[in-house]
Amino acid sequence: MKQILIISGKGGTGKTVITASFASLAKNKVMADCDVDAADLHLLLHPKIKEKHNFEGGKTAVIDEEKCIGCGKCQEVCRFEAVKNEGDKFKIESLDCEGCGACTLVCPEEAIILKAENVGYWFISETKYGPLVHAKLGIAQENSGRLVSLVREKSMDIALKKGVDYVIIDGPPGIGCPVIASLSGIDLALIVIEPTLSGMHDAQRAINVAKHFGIKTAVCINKNDLNPKNCETIKKDCLASGIPVIGEIPFDKIVPESLVQEKPIVEYRDCRVSSEIRNTWNKITEILN
Repeated sequence: MKQILIISGKGGTGKTVITASFASLAKNKVMADCDVDAADLHLLLHPKIKEKHNFEGGKTAVIDEEKCIGCGKCQEVCRFEAVKNEGDKFKIESLDCEGCGACTLVCPEEAIILKAENVGYWFISETKYGPLVHAKLGIAQENSGRLVSLVREKSMDIALKKGVDYVIIDGPPGIGCPVIASLSGIDLALIVIEPTLSGMHDAQRAINVAKHFGIKTAVCINKNDLNPKNCETIKKDCLASGIPVIGEIPFDKIVPESLVQEKPIVEYRDCRVSSEIRNTWNKITEILN
């Protein structure tokens, strides 16, 4: 079984479009959407949810007003100014609380507890392409890295149970904690780059992160004909770094058309874009096998 992660240094490079097409092309696979802050793979794969589970994030301190004697010791030790004085009682603002637990230690009446909050959901779904594990993190919630790890864990459980050949992962953009959680233990990271200055700069950071963890890496240039000069620069830099460029996908207005129809581009129409995505997938299987 091989795990393939599709990531990008920035959002909007087209990695989900490519991931959905890989899901259509690959046989005997499980899909995972690890872009939990802004999941959208489901828009193209049309999953039927079989299981829905709560995801609990960090803990937040809560004061039992009946036990509180208004001594103010919790406010004295709170370094995040989360404890507010309301007359002779105190209240903790959940958005300011970091869940450090200092207030619970100094409260003489044991009136403060740390309470876990439900900050999102994770799902196990079925699609016509195979199982999909995905998640939805609440707005402005934290611990997305831990939710990514949970999605990865559940997708691996299904993959091992079914004996699949591939786990295809739609990763988050950037280089933060969710990306690092996505990279753990994978067999190949495909980095999707668009030939713009910001796209090239951010992609290089993603390449450096993958290199740091010793992950085998390949590059796919999306909308490569928008700036041929930058495209040649990307290929030159990748050659110098020993990173293969296995895909060069042209810009085509038919791609947003396929998105409107909620279909992977390789199913929507046979065109230069779908042909190049097929070639890219074939090269991935050659690298892994």
